[in-house]
Amino acid sequence: MEQILPALGVSAVVFISTNVDDILLLSAFFADPAFTPRQIVAGQFLGMAALVAASVACALLAVRVPEGWIGLLGLAPLALGLRGLWALWRGEAEQAEDEEGSEARPRGAASRFRALAVASVTVANGGDNLGVYIPLFSSAPGLIPLHAAVFAVMTGVLCALGHHLVHHPVLGSRIRRHGRAALPFVLIGLGLWILSDALVLVRQATTGGSPRASSDEAAALG
Repeated sequence: MEQILPALGVSAVVFISTNVDDILLLSAFFADPAFTPRQIVAGQFLGMAALVAASVACALLAVRVPEGWIGLLGLAPLALGLRGLWALWRGEAEQAEDEEGSEARPRGAASRFRALAVASVTVANGGDNLGVYIPLFSSAPGLIPLHAAVFAVMTGVLCALGHHLVHHPVLGSRIRRHGRAALPFVLIGLGLWILSDALVLVRQATTGGSPRASSDEAAALG
């Protein structure tokens, strides 16, 4: 019990510090009528489960994610944002055609796609999660189930807060009014911000190797 109580506090603090920015994303998703609350909640849980599973695997296998590669996850929200921006640009006529065409497609497939879209954004925005979860799980492997359980509960709380914010008596109407138009820009900005971490790969490619290798070669020449 002496070990469990501090671990609960650590889990809660770690989750809040690494997922507080998800409130904005969840609010934007809840404000978009194209997404149902069930799809958003399912996608958020699926994304968090993927982040936890990846962190557990890296922690138990002592795997270190190479610098810059996590930044490539920004391609997912960038692609979704550009797709949403294209849908807004097409206008209501094109949207009506899509809705007519969607009747021929199984609704279950469309629902799964939207849930996966939310999950992909959650994973792409989870670079800092991996950076914190992996050492946390490595330090105490026996507490991984406890941390995962706390993260699951906090994910539900996070979804409830995002939904409540959209339906707030004062702020809710404004968020719902502008949420659908703002979501593509939020996703594009998020994607570009995450992709900026991948610039190190470009620098390594232009220098013909890693910065460490270059410094070692310079030292050898000196």
